[in-house]
Amino acid sequence: MVTSYEKIPVQIFGTPQQGSRFAAEQIANLIRARQMEGRKCVLGLATGSTPISMYKELVKMHREEGLSFRNVVTFNLDEYYPLEREAVQSYWSFMHRHLFDHVDIDRRNIHIPNGEWRQEDIKRHCLEYEAQIDAEGGIDLQILGIGNNGHIGFNEPGSSIYSKTRLVNLENSTRIANAKDFQNISKVPRLAITTGISTIMKARRIILLAWGFKAPIVARSVEGDVTEQVPASLLQQHNDCLFVVDEQAAAELTRVKSPWLTGEVEWTPKMIRKAVINMALKLGKPVLSLTNHDYTENGLGDLLVEKGDAYEINLQVYYLLRDSITGWPGGKPNANIPHHPERSTPHPKRSLIFSPHPDDDIISMGGTFMRLHDQGHEVHVAYQTSGNIAVTDEFVTRFLDFAVGFEDLFGIDSEKSRTILQEARQYLADKKPNQLDTDEIRQIKGLIRRCEAAATCRYVGLKEGQWHFQNLPFYETGTITKNPMGEEDVRLTMELLRQLKPHQVYCAGDLADPHGTHKVCLDVIFESLRRIKAEGDEWVQDCWVWLYKGAWQEWDITEIEMAIPMSPDQVMKKRYGIFIHQSQKDMVPFQGSDSREFWQRAEERNANTANLFARLGLTQYAAMEAFVRWHY
Repeated sequence: MVTSYEKIPVQIFGTPQQGSRFAAEQIANLIRARQMEGRKCVLGLATGSTPISMYKELVKMHREEGLSFRNVVTFNLDEYYPLEREAVQSYWSFMHRHLFDHVDIDRRNIHIPNGEWRQEDIKRHCLEYEAQIDAEGGIDLQILGIGNNGHIGFNEPGSSIYSKTRLVNLENSTRIANAKDFQNISKVPRLAITTGISTIMKARRIILLAWGFKAPIVARSVEGDVTEQVPASLLQQHNDCLFVVDEQAAAELTRVKSPWLTGEVEWTPKMIRKAVINMALKLGKPVLSLTNHDYTENGLGDLLVEKGDAYEINLQVYYLLRDSITGWPGGKPNANIPHHPERSTPHPKRSLIFSPHPDDDIISMGGTFMRLHDQGHEVHVAYQTSGNIAVTDEFVTRFLDFAVGFEDLFGIDSEKSRTILQEARQYLADKKPNQLDTDEIRQIKGLIRRCEAAATCRYVGLKEGQWHFQNLPFYETGTITKNPMGEEDVRLTMELLRQLKPHQVYCAGDLADPHGTHKVCLDVIFESLRRIKAEGDEWVQDCWVWLYKGAWQEWDITEIEMAIPMSPDQVMKKRYGIFIHQSQKDMVPFQGSDSREFWQRAEERNANTANLFARLGLTQYAAMEAFVRWHY
């Protein structure tokens, strides 16, 4: 019964890395099986951030386990149009960068739609692409990702199940989601060449990968009706398709979101809270108004049998919600509150906020940040990366003009400074669309963001020495693709933690960041704390870690362990703090699938959290920031 709602088999893994390893093993097993048979292995491959870790696993298998790709023929799903092959954003470049340049595949066996085809010749080339697939005997295994709107390949909602390789128009939501690979949405091509749904469905086997914030569309595709408005749902009609997802992407599946509907469950306090809150929100009732009839009608009759009357269960959940709300994120001094989220002592505390980018602190937990300072705690902020790739060239030009004008205004004559500024201006003037920034330009962009971050800290009330720029090395590639966590990243973080010995650590638990920086930053913090604890530092035993969400998501209300309410005035003060980051206003680089500015996202998210608590029968606040505690 556990998977009874799922019309496509789904395999859930704890992390994207585990799921990627599984998918890579499926590919490797097929390649080896075809080698034993003396046959070619024909793979359909996907691009985007989702399969990168799978390709890393395949490269590792090639290097360490002798997996050969000599008998492999590949056909990629799609390519932007028009776009030069050598452009860093092209899928031709992507595939060579992540896989082909690291394995022994015959280059003649690589097939990728060409973004340089003349438009009048595209129909002919698309027919030839289909013919090439047929000539190789069809695709043995097709790897897919999934878009937030359910697209597979670049087959947008409305694509026919009979569609074949063709030139398509990209939906704006797809272009926004893919803007992470470009400087901004205006640089994202409006067209793409994609293999069709009919072509995909002809593959003998299909594996679709989904990580992170794809949970809503995964559930619709797997459990919803078959419709061309959700292209991935058409895979329900394939006789050998498997969805491989991580826990976050599986969150909306019935077996995860409402497991009591799919079989017996252990009624832990956490499970009870989840069931009752979801039922109350579904029915539009405060928790304390739920009845025995409500429980029975919504599949929770077993909970009544095990725990008794609805009234007692309602009170239990209501108290859990009530006790999570506090205006004292550092603990209330001189108070003994047994169920308060934070300890009363010591007071004041030393609080360390880790901010992956130079604005995540104020965007994600600005109200809590200011309240900690106002309540007398010693607050420090660690800006983990420079954030330099998120500054547009136009913004740099504005600052260069100011710097030159400043020197002219006050008659400052520094030959070295003038040379650097002139070279930077000339470089930006001549810069090609896909050209990487020089070290000097990257440093200028980083300086812009450092100045904004420092100004934010002063705005909150912090003094010099209470903000720290780590500039973790993993980030400094000059490209959107970042390096994995390294030893130097961990060393720098352990050094700062040991220097400050905080009682509280706040860090971004938001894994929906479109370019992966938050995930690496979080891994660095976790690894650093584990090592410090293993090495016996006493202070770490009394250090609590709170996770906030970034600009893309909020914690599910069933998970929130500390909710910090905000008044309308505090909401406005937070907004003005976000406005200090002028380089990130108006046109947000790498904004993911959300076109709103960061201050708009933050306010709407915080207001929504407050409204959810109010709908459940708690006090109505203007806004709330939410946290979950991490135990290590």
